[in-house]
Amino acid sequence: MENETKIGLLRTMLRIRKAELRVAAMFKKGEIPSAAHLYEGQEAVAAGVCAHLRKDDYILSTHRGHGHCIAKGMDIKILMAEISAKKTGCCGGKGGTMHMFQPSIGIMGTIGIVGGGIPVATGAGLSAKLRKTDQVTVSFFGDGAANNGAFHESLNLASLWKLPVIYVCENNLYATSVSVARSTSVADIGVRGVAYDMPGITIDGNRVDVVYATAETAVQRARAGEGPTLIECKTYRVRGHFEGDDALYRSKDEVVEARLRDPIDYWTQRLLETGSLTPDVFEAMIAEIDVEVEAAATFAKESPYAEPEDALILSGSQET
Repeated sequence: MENETKIGLLRTMLRIRKAELRVAAMFKKGEIPSAAHLYEGQEAVAAGVCAHLRKDDYILSTHRGHGHCIAKGMDIKILMAEISAKKTGCCGGKGGTMHMFQPSIGIMGTIGIVGGGIPVATGAGLSAKLRKTDQVTVSFFGDGAANNGAFHESLNLASLWKLPVIYVCENNLYATSVSVARSTSVADIGVRGVAYDMPGITIDGNRVDVVYATAETAVQRARAGEGPTLIECKTYRVRGHFEGDDALYRSKDEVVEARLRDPIDYWTQRLLETGSLTPDVFEAMIAEIDVEVEAAATFAKESPYAEPEDALILSGSQET
C-alpha cells in the first residue's frame, strides 16, 4: 500500500469521526429534528471499502449511513444540512439522516428499513451487468439484516447471475439492543457465503488495512465479471443504537474494552511507528478537518429549512 493511500485512509476515518461527533453535539442542542444513529467506532469499514470505488460505482447504506456517504465523497456540508432538514441538503432536507441520496456520486440511498438496501444493491448490480459496464455495487448492512429474508434471496440471485455486488456486513454485535449471540445461529456470518457459492470472508473490521486488502480482491473480482463476495467485518458500535439510547443491554466494561480497539487509534499508531506519518502532519490534518467540520455545521445551521411546498418538488444538491 502506497503512503498516500495510507494517509488517505486515516484522513477519511478522521473526517467521519469528527463529523459524527459534531452531529452528536448538534443533536444535543436540538438542532437535528430527527433521530441520529452514529457510526463512531466503525470508520475502518467505510474507509477501507470505499477507497476502491470509482465515482460511478454504487453504494447502498443503512440508518447508520453517514460514514458511508462521507467515504463515498459526499460533501460534509450537504450531509449536515440534510440531517438538519435544510434546503441545502442532498435531498433538499426532505430525506433526513436515514434517507440520503446523491446519485451523481453513486450514493443510491441510506435506507432506514433493516435489510432494505440489500435487494436494491442487487438490482443495481443487475443493471450494471445488463448495461455491460464494469461498475461495482456495495451493499452495507448490519448483523441484524443478515437474518432477513432479503439477504438470502439477494445473495442467491447475485451468485446465480454473477452480479458485481459486494455484500459488506458490519457486524457491530448488536441489532438495536439484541446481541448477535442471541439472534444468529452461526459464529461467523461470513460462512453464509458458502451456501450461495460465493466467497465468504470474516475479517477484523477495526483494521483498515485488512478491510482495504479484502475489499480490493472483492472489487477486482466484481469488475472482472466473476461475481459477488460476502465480507463480514467484525467491529463494534461504541455509542448507543441512537443518540439518547442508555444502552442498558450491555455493560460499561464492554464498551471500555471495545474503545481500546479503536480503529483510528490503531491506524494512527501504526503509521507513526513505521514513519509513514509524523506528529506534525497528524496535528495539521486534525486541524484542517476540524475547520472543515465546523464550517459544515455552520453551513447547516445557517441554511433555510425546506418549505411545505418543496414536498412536491424534486430538489436537493447534486454537487460533487
